[in-house]
Amino acid sequence: MTIRKATLGGGCFWCLEAVFQSLAGVESVLSGYAGGSIANPTYQQICTGTTGHAEVVRIEFDDQVIDYETLLDVFFATHDPTTRDRQGADVGSQYRSVIFHHDDGQRAGAEAVIARLNGGRIWPAPIVTQIEPVPTFYPAEGYHQNYYRRYPTQGYCQAVIAPKLAKLRRSFRDLVADEERRSA
Repeated sequence: MTIRKATLGGGCFWCLEAVFQSLAGVESVLSGYAGGSIANPTYQQICTGTTGHAEVVRIEFDDQVIDYETLLDVFFATHDPTTRDRQGADVGSQYRSVIFHHDDGQRAGAEAVIARLNGGRIWPAPIVTQIEPVPTFYPAEGYHQNYYRRYPTQGYCQAVIAPKLAKLRRSFRDLVADEERRSA
């Protein structure tokens, strides 16, 4: 087993966390903040949109089960990478689409996936996802962790996260962890 890390931002971290927790080969997902100008930001601070942080997830994955480019395919299929600083009703730089690469291989992989998707005209507009070296990652407060698993009937979870998980199960059924398949 070779555990690697990926750090991705694509809107609300609750959505990304639920999606990536559902995948076989993903060992852990931690919601947090990255890319800003202050140390140890709080949710209230990043919500102002003035700190420069994005809501992100740090994913630890077994690259012998799921590779980085496959994680990116799921990432791009489960958020809108063509809108700058916006995902649905969530607006602000904290909701930007961003890939924080951990090494040159991840940078090259991200560039290749974006080129492939743009070339295939998957989206009606070009992908605007930023690709940057991974900065310091700050874990989000405890009440943000495992949000969908703890509150699946909460309104936001039902309206926004549940449809993303349904799409994941339809589009990437072979990647979904066995326990997720049984509950689908």
